[in-house]
Amino acid sequence: MLQAGATRIVHIAVLALAAAFACGSAAAQSATRRADVPSGDAAVLAARDAFAAGDRTRLAAAAAAIGEHPLKSYGEFWSLQLRLRGERNGTAAALDQTIADFMQRHPRTYVADRIRLDWLLNLGARREFAALLRERPAVVWGDDAQLRCYELLARYVTQERPKALAGEGRSLLAATRESATEGCTALADELIADRQLSPWARVRALVEHNQLASARRATAALPPADAAQAAQIIEQPARWLTTHERRISHQQIEPALLALARLSRDDPEKAAQFAASLNLHLGAEQRGLAWGRIGHMAAVKLMPEAVAWYRHGGEQVGVAPDTARADEVLEWQARAALRAGDWPTVRSTIERMPRPLADDPAWVYWHGRALAAAGEREAAELQYARIAGRFEFYGKLAAEELGRPIVLPPQAVPVSAEELASMEGNAGFRRALAFYRLGLRIDGHREWNWQLGVANDGGRMTDRQMLAAAEFARRNGVIDRMISTSERTREEFDFTQRFPSPYRAALEANARSAGLEPTWVYGLIRQESRFIEDIRSSAGASGLMQLMPATARWVARKVGMNDYSAERVTEVDVNLRLGTTYLRMVLDDLDGHPALATAAYNAGPGRPRAWRAALPRAVEGAVFAETIPFNETRDYVKKVMSNAVYYAVLFDDRAQSLKARLGTVAPKAAGSTTLP
Repeated sequence: MLQAGATRIVHIAVLALAAAFACGSAAAQSATRRADVPSGDAAVLAARDAFAAGDRTRLAAAAAAIGEHPLKSYGEFWSLQLRLRGERNGTAAALDQTIADFMQRHPRTYVADRIRLDWLLNLGARREFAALLRERPAVVWGDDAQLRCYELLARYVTQERPKALAGEGRSLLAATRESATEGCTALADELIADRQLSPWARVRALVEHNQLASARRATAALPPADAAQAAQIIEQPARWLTTHERRISHQQIEPALLALARLSRDDPEKAAQFAASLNLHLGAEQRGLAWGRIGHMAAVKLMPEAVAWYRHGGEQVGVAPDTARADEVLEWQARAALRAGDWPTVRSTIERMPRPLADDPAWVYWHGRALAAAGEREAAELQYARIAGRFEFYGKLAAEELGRPIVLPPQAVPVSAEELASMEGNAGFRRALAFYRLGLRIDGHREWNWQLGVANDGGRMTDRQMLAAAEFARRNGVIDRMISTSERTREEFDFTQRFPSPYRAALEANARSAGLEPTWVYGLIRQESRFIEDIRSSAGASGLMQLMPATARWVARKVGMNDYSAERVTEVDVNLRLGTTYLRMVLDDLDGHPALATAAYNAGPGRPRAWRAALPRAVEGAVFAETIPFNETRDYVKKVMSNAVYYAVLFDDRAQSLKARLGTVAPKAAGSTTLP
């Protein structure tokens, strides 16, 4: 079992040996050996640190010392990754052969697929397009934006520059947030050189992705006078618009669109004033671009004018060619209309969405609600029925609209000893467990997820295999992998795997002491930490309830925990006491509304106060959740509230209502909070 305390002790000792390995201290090495820490573990950690530092010499030495270890292949893998970053010249042929040998020796493994992906990016940078296209089909996990750009560039160049591929390239560059990567920049440069992409459109797309440094570099593709003008616009859009709005020429339409896009991020109201004065100079597509961006930024800022500003863009909003972040433009038009209670606009916006976006459960549900608001109940129920069998937030809400209770699906047959044995013999899972033992969770997740996706001749595991893998994770103390693996099953389900309840006595005691529903606390912890006791986020939050250091200290003082120290924050009882006490404070601060308190736990108590204050009217809790401006917090609230419902079903053994839990959120002045 990978118990958290034991994992910490081993990791500390292994880090000490890794440091000794790096500096060559015999005394330190012998001292750590007395702690019986495997030298292979220390060498792996030393190799990982050298890789992170880009030190090829130190990495080679550490990799050679790994010996027979589950992670032996990673020493060579990390070495190859560093070589790929630096070798694109005369030594490339030898490197290509080394990579081919590595992939042949490690067939159907994560490291082979990942090194192939990195190699393809290297081939793209070297413009060896024939080799790239030849090897591309062999990549299993190839949904990489930069690789898509290189692949499209390779097809465009080798197929003699067809206009259809140029259009595909423009759409890709407008849509992807990774459009400033080396591969996507190479694609953009090729299209600009062939006059298949306007350099103004390229700069505007980068600005709309808030990649201002890349936008400044992209101005180099413009004639010198235009480049200077674009640079001025990026720095001072309002000044440029003030100077030019009354004497705009046809040649200045693109600069004007850039200025409006840039200004709308900081000041949508001022951008709308300028756009209104320029409206007669813009064609239908250009109005869609300008007003779509203004409406988008206003909607994210929860401004009530967003609906009207979107409307100025007409049917071209979000669908005009070269619209950057087109999906987000349309999603936020729908969200702005939801806040305003404008069901006709909700409906028309969703019906303009491209099919993959419109098929997202969120928009299937809200499309159904818009149809119901128009009196088209039968059509609405067809929409609900599409997603009512799903277990996430909108599946539950759709089921409730159809009058179906939220209950557990039939329990799968327990995993057999034979099924479990096949997981125990999986080398990839053993590599994942080795990473977890060393505290390298991200590396472990990559190995674990790879096994789930390619177990059967390159295809995903069956439901039975997923359940067995989840049980294997449970028995090895890796609860987060148990949850994520079990969540992938499609026809057989074990909700004790999906919604485990460890530490139940301690959690229920602390929750009840704080006057909280234990099922809500469980739902929150499942989202915060997936029950990893000693986890620390990149922001510094720690433990089951992911407490920030300052918050933990503040709450400890409030409850009179005189023996509290920062090192104790990951102790289960301490973390639960401080976390539930703080959650109670947040709940009281927000008038006892669990959806608002859930948002506050993630984003801080001040923000939900401001979001509620900006409401034009009382709204359903689901509308409030869907229109939270922060992507992370929006997803967090929906998942925590959804989790709590299933924990309530498991604990109470009766049907539950998500709608009732979400309640209604009414506008209220933000006021101030005393909470950290």
